[in-house]
Amino acid sequence: MRAKILLMIILFTLPVFAQTYLRNEPFAHTYSIVAFDPQTGDMGVAVQSHWFSVGTIVSWGEAGVGVIATQSFVNASFGPRGLALLKQGKSPQEVVDELIKSDEGRDFRQLAVLDSKGRAASFTGAKCIQPAGNIVGENFSVQANLMLNEKVWPAMAESFKNSKGPLAERMLAALEAAEKSGGDIRGKQSAALLVVRGKSTGNIWEDRLVDLRVDDHSEPLVELRRLLTVHRAYEHMNNGDLAVEKNDMDKAMAEYSSAMKMFPENLEMKYWTAVALANKGNISEALPMFKEIFSKNNNWKILTPRLLPSGLLTVDEKTLNEIMK
Repeated sequence: MRAKILLMIILFTLPVFAQTYLRNEPFAHTYSIVAFDPQTGDMGVAVQSHWFSVGTIVSWGEAGVGVIATQSFVNASFGPRGLALLKQGKSPQEVVDELIKSDEGRDFRQLAVLDSKGRAASFTGAKCIQPAGNIVGENFSVQANLMLNEKVWPAMAESFKNSKGPLAERMLAALEAAEKSGGDIRGKQSAALLVVRGKSTGNIWEDRLVDLRVDDHSEPLVELRRLLTVHRAYEHMNNGDLAVEKNDMDKAMAEYSSAMKMFPENLEMKYWTAVALANKGNISEALPMFKEIFSKNNNWKILTPRLLPSGLLTVDEKTLNEIMK
């Protein structure tokens, strides 16, 4: 009973301690992974915590440079400062060493740094709430503090090492393995997933491949998994739109169909699939789809004739009339 009371006192008073002695720095005890995909060169960071909007303070990344996770009593400056040091050519270990050495609150910090070569380094301060620890492996580092047990970060490492597929899905699987092994002793509230290119295109809007956050949710990882699936579906939609711009209707049809198969009840995905079918001359396939869509939301019917002036719908007047019946 005394141990339980003591733990409750610690959990309720640590935020006050952080504000008083650690310069009001955010209190984000959590588990995270920084990782690299040697096939694509992509880099990523994923995190889950019982704290609001954890992705806004823990996750940092820049294409062509690296990714950083700063947690426990968060020193948010570690993110931008760490990326700046990587740009200077310092190794992840040198970055960790320099940042930790310069920080009076180092004993309360947890930090992980990974660069565009896949090299990783991490640190767990002596006063991070136990169980706490980190593992650096080939192309990744996992770290956790204030966990239910000591199985959490090893479970993340094993999950990542044994998984295949896109980097975002592999990192999310690592978070799910952590939660399955016990996770944060306080529970769960928010999660985030960030993937950037290994080589910058020079266009910021193209360099962030995945940037998803669940700020407040009873099942943040379940919601993050759903959002990642939606993200993948809309990647197909975006590819379809690009194909339409290039008048490649076969490519557009394939991309829209892939998106629709992932979310068959999504009217927008179904609508643009029907448009692509009509543009290819497959009116018999397109008509029942249009009819179903219009019956559920008449605004799509109102929209349809407006596509002709911009060339997004390329049917003749007779076919348009059939669609609009």
